[in-house]
Amino acid sequence: MSHRTITAEGLVVGYERGRRVLDGASLTIPAGRRLAVLGANGSGKTTLLRCLSGALRPDAGGVAVDGELLHHTRRGLRRHRQEVQLVLQDPDDQLFSASVTQDVSFGPLNLGLPEDEVRTRVAEALALLAVDGLAARPTHQLSYGERKRVAIAGAVAMRPCVLLLDEPTAGLDPSAVAETLAALDRLRASGSTVVMSTHDVDLALRWADEVAVVVDRRVVQGRPEELLADDGLLVRARLDRPWALTVGARLRDLGLLPDGPLPVDAAALLAALPDRPGVTPWT
Repeated sequence: MSHRTITAEGLVVGYERGRRVLDGASLTIPAGRRLAVLGANGSGKTTLLRCLSGALRPDAGGVAVDGELLHHTRRGLRRHRQEVQLVLQDPDDQLFSASVTQDVSFGPLNLGLPEDEVRTRVAEALALLAVDGLAARPTHQLSYGERKRVAIAGAVAMRPCVLLLDEPTAGLDPSAVAETLAALDRLRASGSTVVMSTHDVDLALRWADEVAVVVDRRVVQGRPEELLADDGLLVRARLDRPWALTVGARLRDLGLLPDGPLPVDAAALLAALPDRPGVTPWT
């Protein structure tokens, strides 16, 4: 895998006459970064990911990888999908083979790769997602969280530079969320740029290097601690402010936290608090 930068410029998409889902949306996915795409239901998050993956051709605007425009021809899409892979929210939309190994090997086999190369890619992908112990398991016997990670493994076996994940933690219990996030960290360390759409502002704050908020049919992109503290933007996007920023700001107003960046999760918040009531070591 190697890093690529994806850009989308002026995307316009309309599914119904007179109604646009995206209208001039632009986005940059920097190489090697973790990007969270946020927005309310129906805001256009999935539509944006589908455009980025090449699965949907916009009515206007375009998508480019390292400045090279995506062409929606058979050759252009085949090339693009070796660089960019999309994993849908529902794993059952992608899992169809009898066993985990067969499912994960489907993409590499379609590339016409030698069997040894396919086996190497499948083993690598299963290990990165920590589902190698499920290799021989029938896909219908997997838990929901396992099916989600196997679906991601199928995309990883293609060795994309950019991995687009639509709501990868939706419907998972806290343990499965932690396992999925650990797998995503391994993917990033192995050379993939990871993009996820999510409704979870708290997850986006603690996980992402950058966030992209889909609002008013466009995209507002920036640092999580800045955009997710912008109450006006959050109201327009129908999102809540992350609890860590709310609590942290209140504690700072009370003199219990120093000036500077606010903690992004519970561990950072506890670490920033003074050891004893009334004692502020930074004064």
